[in-house]
Amino acid sequence: HVQLVESGGGLVQSGGSLTLSCAASGLTLNNYPIGWFRQAPGKGREGVGCITVNDGSTRYKDSVKGRFVISRDRAKNTVYLQMNNLKPEDTAVYYCAADQLVIPNFCPIADYEYGFWGQGTQVTVSS
Repeated sequence: HVQLVESGGGLVQSGGSLTLSCAASGLTLNNYPIGWFRQAPGKGREGVGCITVNDGSTRYKDSVKGRFVISRDRAKNTVYLQMNNLKPEDTAVYYCAADQLVIPNFCPIADYEYGFWGQGTQVTVSS
C-alpha cells in the first residue's frame, strides 16, 4: 500500500518560513519525480514546483521562484519544500505527489501527471 505523508505545516506570520516534508511508505521517493501542489480555499489545485529523479533539478511556479526551494534527502527517502518570505496568498493546503513516469532531467508541474498523492498539510500565513 502506497502512502505519502506531508508534515510541517502550520501558522506563520507574513515574511516567515516553514519547511514541509514529504515521506512515503510502500514507495521509494528517490525513484520518482516529486511535485508539490497547493489548494487555497475556493480555488483549484496548482503546481508549486517539482524535482527530478536523476539530477535533482527543480522547476517552480513563477510566484514562488526565489522564495521556495525543493530538495531531496536520499538517505531519508524524503523530499522537502522550504518556503521563505511567506505571504498571505501562500495560504493553502499543500500536497506532495509522485509521478510514475520517469523522464531524465524532467519533472512535470501539472497535477494530472502524478499518480500518488499525500493527504495534505495546512499552511496558514497571517498578515
